[in-house]
Amino acid sequence: MTATQTANGSNGSGAKAATEAVTRESIESFSPFTGELLGEVPVLDAAEVQAIVDRARTAQRSWAALSFEARGARLRVFRDAMVDRADEIADLLAREAGKPRHEALLHEVMVVADLITYFSKAAPKILAPRARPLHLFKHRKSIVRYMPRGVVGVIGPWNFPFQLPLRDAIAAVVAGNAVVIKPSEVTPLIMMKAKEIWDQCGMPPDLFGVVTGYGPTGAALIDSGIDYLAFTGSVGTGKRVASACGERLIPCVMELGGKAPLIACSDCDVERTARAIVNGGFCNSGQVCISVERVYAHRSIHDALLDRVVELTGELRQGDPATEFCDIGGITFEKQIEVAEKHIADTVEKGGEVRCGGARVKGPKMAFEPTVLAGCDHDHTVMTGEIFGPIVPFMRVESEDEALRLANESHLGLNAYVFTESPSRGRRLAEAVQAGSVLVNEVLINGGITEAPFGGMKDSGFGRVMGEEGLRAMCHTQHICLDRVKLPRKNPIGFPYTEKSYGFFKRALRAMYSSGGVFRRLSQLF
Repeated sequence: MTATQTANGSNGSGAKAATEAVTRESIESFSPFTGELLGEVPVLDAAEVQAIVDRARTAQRSWAALSFEARGARLRVFRDAMVDRADEIADLLAREAGKPRHEALLHEVMVVADLITYFSKAAPKILAPRARPLHLFKHRKSIVRYMPRGVVGVIGPWNFPFQLPLRDAIAAVVAGNAVVIKPSEVTPLIMMKAKEIWDQCGMPPDLFGVVTGYGPTGAALIDSGIDYLAFTGSVGTGKRVASACGERLIPCVMELGGKAPLIACSDCDVERTARAIVNGGFCNSGQVCISVERVYAHRSIHDALLDRVVELTGELRQGDPATEFCDIGGITFEKQIEVAEKHIADTVEKGGEVRCGGARVKGPKMAFEPTVLAGCDHDHTVMTGEIFGPIVPFMRVESEDEALRLANESHLGLNAYVFTESPSRGRRLAEAVQAGSVLVNEVLINGGITEAPFGGMKDSGFGRVMGEEGLRAMCHTQHICLDRVKLPRKNPIGFPYTEKSYGFFKRALRAMYSSGGVFRRLSQLF
């Protein structure tokens, strides 16, 4: 079983890909922009993974005994230490992931800081025991409570290597669990930095474990006896991981690929929509699961919108985030450059047009120009296959109904966008789109809306992270049923069964549920 996506290969221009140079004992991490060796991490074997999980399980028992308030206070100490070292984290994200510093600070560090702040304060209410009124057994009272699962495993991606693993880890720890993270082999140093900050600020070191390596390390994590798994990654790998969890009866949440459509209605604000498309399509060089990956523009505004997007794209500054303040950085995983080139070639061959960009950035670096494609159709792979790179394809549509039909013609359903000046139209279209989240007149921000659940439909996965739903998923749900009224010792529902008791319950059945029953008629009156 392969638990994570393996990245190998050279960029063909002299700079090594992030994980090209590998020994049996370690993974060496290189800058995607310069090829500079940044550091290395060990490849842990199954025994080492098991030992970390075992220590986490021991640490979890003491942590779960703390009150929500005590856990929250300690997590805010970690938050403060992380904020104090924000520049250090952003610098490493710029060098190892090729991410602009602005995005590193805003989309990674700030989102994690907000997650800690929100969940540490909201958890006592979200996870408090709840009375559950009973409509039938009035002599009983029921309580639903949420118990920590134990040890939560997290297999993280390379595109947001700080925020996404910690998003799941924070929810797990707030709920009283321990966590063990397997970061992507493409960007392993960033999670090691998070672990360093965690340990140095006085948090229980074994409560937060990091296991580094390739697929076998992820497989060992699943085999180690963890109680829950949060996975973020590709559809293909996610299916194998979910299968492995299923075989072991490990509950899991799968956040997989996305192919987010943007429906630009005839009444949309063209300037606002154009700026949103550029931001949503080229943030993190398009390496975002909720990127704008296809635009369906109404014929009445198509040309104006396309022209403005091309103009705005031409104003973007691309460079090395480690040394320059830029808008567009590098490509973290070189395979995505090959995917982009294939999509563009297919579009051009079938009559589409490259309006801007369309090529690798010259020199010894892994970077690709922000690209806008026009004249696209659903027989072009760029409109149906996941891009995960800096390409925005445009397709002209005749009506909203056509845009909606095409938006839903996808095996993926993670995110979607609708742009219109009509609130009622926006909501109507949003409710008809087959996606886990739909934003009207905005892009990307739901990745940082802590209160709202996030997750996909179709092949984009199952389960939810963030929000009340995500936090409660980190817990076992326990139902306790108690006496409200003490009944006679002889239970009228239990043994012995008699013809008399059968007749009594048959009459009760008709009275309670048949259309002419007395209780049914009374319930309709009141």
